[in-house]
Formats: sequence, structure tokens, C-alpha cells
Amino acid sequence: MKVLKFGGTSIGTADRMKNVASLINNGEEKIVILSAMSGTTNMLYKISEELENKESQNANKFVDQLEENYRKVVQELFTSPEFNNRGLELIKYHFNYIRSFMIDIFTIKEKRTILAQGELISSVLFYNYLLENNMESKLIPALNFMRIDNNLEPDNYYIKENLNRELKQYPDCKTFITQGYICRNMFGEIENLKRGGSDYSASIIGRAINAEEIQIWTDVSGFYSGDPRYVNNAKPLPRLSFDEAAELAYFGAKILHPSSVLPAKLANIQVRLKNTLKPGDPGTLITSKSFGKGIKATAAKDGITAIKIKSGRMLLAYGFIRKVFEVFERYKTSIDMTTTSEIAVSITIDDKTYLKGIVNDLQLYGNVEVNENMTIVCVVGDNILEQKGYINKVFDALENFSIRMISYGGSRHNISILINSEDKKEALIALNNLI
Repeated sequence: MKVLKFGGTSIGTADRMKNVASLINNGEEKIVILSAMSGTTNMLYKISEELENKESQNANKFVDQLEENYRKVVQELFTSPEFNNRGLELIKYHFNYIRSFMIDIFTIKEKRTILAQGELISSVLFYNYLLENNMESKLIPALNFMRIDNNLEPDNYYIKENLNRELKQYPDCKTFITQGYICRNMFGEIENLKRGGSDYSASIIGRAINAEEIQIWTDVSGFYSGDPRYVNNAKPLPRLSFDEAAELAYFGAKILHPSSVLPAKLANIQVRLKNTLKPGDPGTLITSKSFGKGIKATAAKDGITAIKIKSGRMLLAYGFIRKVFEVFERYKTSIDMTTTSEIAVSITIDDKTYLKGIVNDLQLYGNVEVNENMTIVCVVGDNILEQKGYINKVFDALENFSIRMISYGGSRHNISILINSEDKKEALIALNNLI
């Protein structure tokens, strides 16, 4: 059995939903995982923010706007009066449910429930379209089997047992439809796998059923050697290893959610990236094996803040770096890069939510310097750490750029360089010439 995930752009219109239906109508055993239609989650976030700010009138305008968009989708998707009415009733139910949260007390619990409505709507609309067109399938709600534990990690045993229980109810069915992104927590409340989490859902589900293959369908034909938006001669990458794909995803390649590779890697299940709009393109196959040597691709991660802590007390002192790292732990802020010298430590973060508090706490240990609007450019390849000359090539390509930090040696597959965001495009072009 295969697992096929279709992102928001893949099902972003009625026509694209129909296209996905034709793609999966091939007689193979599969679980189809759907995101919310493109733009929906962003709008649900807006609605939630307005409710958090007690702006019910503004929230209701957004609800009305989104509901009207979905009513148009229903009219374009279904042809028979029966299924058209089903679709309209579905839309009415979900948006009245969202309106029921326009109350005085609005907590994170209500917010998560609202954010889940996008996947619930898209999956049921798609399922009804299959029914209308006599394509056999069954809808298995993700909230019946997807669960995270107290550490916000997937509860793999629970997921495997309950997912297989759902599948065994329909032994003759070859196509199952479910939702990505959404799940429950240990208390049974609706939760989610964060933004982009439908990729993660696909990988978790693929591991739970020991899938033959996991397919991630988007609007891009796999990984490229560089970001096509900036690098005109970027080349498609037919194959990558799990480690190479994970590095590219984490450092800015938007085609794949950074967390999604790990479950597939642990279960040794190949992942194939495909383009819904160009299904004939080969895409990128991700496996445990690496193909080809040297530098294969670059990626860039924007919105980086660099923080430097300089203190004479650091010299020959043990425990200093631990204290620095504990500051970021207290504020639950992840670190991307770190470099140290005898009297200073430099750290990068991509989340500025608690920047003010972090800086205030760090000033207890030394002078703090903050640089915002930075970009991490990463260079990825198979064992480039062990290949002679590649680091020299990277520095030669970047000789005209100001480099703030370098991370080399933490991974065999990645060299990371921190530069000013204004230099990103030219740096990517320069590095792509090495490939």
C-alpha cells in the first residue's frame, strides 16, 4: 500500500480536486492524505487572531468571506443536485461551528479546533466527489487514530494500532481518504502537527502501515539544485538521500516539511516528490542511499537573527556555554547555528517571539550584540565534509560577500553560511555554479 499526500495547492480549486481524483483512480492500494485547500489555513489563523483580540465583528467578516469561497467550490465541484446539496450542507455546518466560537473566552483549545476545519472540509468534499463519480473509497477520520504524546511527538504505537483497526473495517477497499496536519493530544483534544504538518502526517502514517512508498504531491517537480525563483539554471534532482533531503528541507527548501523525513528514514520507506500539475515529471526520489558525489544543491533560510555574547568570564571557564543555552531553553527557542571562540559565542535563531527576554537574560553573562535580517545559506552534498577541496570552492564562490558565521563539521552533508539577506540571491547564483 502507498501513501499519497496532496498539498493545499494540489486541491486548491474544484478543477484541481478533480485532477487529483483522476490521478488516484488507478486501482492501486493507497491512503490519500489531504491538506486544507490553499489559503484556508491562513484565513483560519486570521479568524483566530481576531477572536483572540475580541474582534468578533472582524472575525465574522472573514468567516463570511471564506464560507462564500467554499460555496463557489461546491457549485463547481458537483454536478448532481444531491451532491451539491450535500456539499452546501457540509459548508453550512462547519462555518456555523466556527461562528459558535465567537465567545468571550477564547483559548488555544478553541484556536486549534478552528484550525482543524480546513482539512475536515477538504477531505469530505473530495470524498463526496469520488462518491458522485462512482470511485470506490472510504473516509477514515485522522482524529480517530492520529495522536501526539506529552512531548508533542507522535504516539506511534497508538497510531499504528488504531489506524490498522480503521483499515480492517474495509478489507476490500483499495482507496482510503484522510486528513493531514490534524491530530489529538493525550487528553483527546484537537491538536495539530504545526504548519506544513501534512507532510509529517504522510510520513507517520507510512511508517505505521509499513508503506511501499510515500508520495508527496505539490506544485513543484521535486527538489532543485537551487531555488528556481533566484537561480535561473537550477537543475532538477532525480535522487537524494534522507540526510541530504532533511538538510535542504530544514534550511529553506519549501517543498518538504523538515520533520517529514525522519519517520520514513527510520522505517526505510522511500519518499517520492511529485508535481500534481505536471504528473509526468519524474520528481525526486528520496532513499537511504546517496547517488553521486560532491555538492548537489543549495537552499536558503530567511528571517534569521544572530546573537553574539562576548565575555572575558568565558575564558577557561566551564559551564558558561551551558548557561547561555539554558536561556534559549527557558524561552523554548530553537537554535540553528552556533560558533564559539575563547571569549564569545554566536548563535542564530529563526523565531524572534521572545528575543527581548532572551537578550535581557543573556546580558547577565556579557555584552550582547544582535544582528537581524540575516540568511543562512546551506550547501548540501554527499559527505562533502570528507571530500577534499569543496570547502575551498565554497569560499572562493563567496569571496565578494560578507560572511557572518560558518558551520562546518556538524554534518557530513552540509556547510552552512550566515550572510546578509540582501546578498542571498547573488550568493545562491554563485554557489549554483559549483554544481
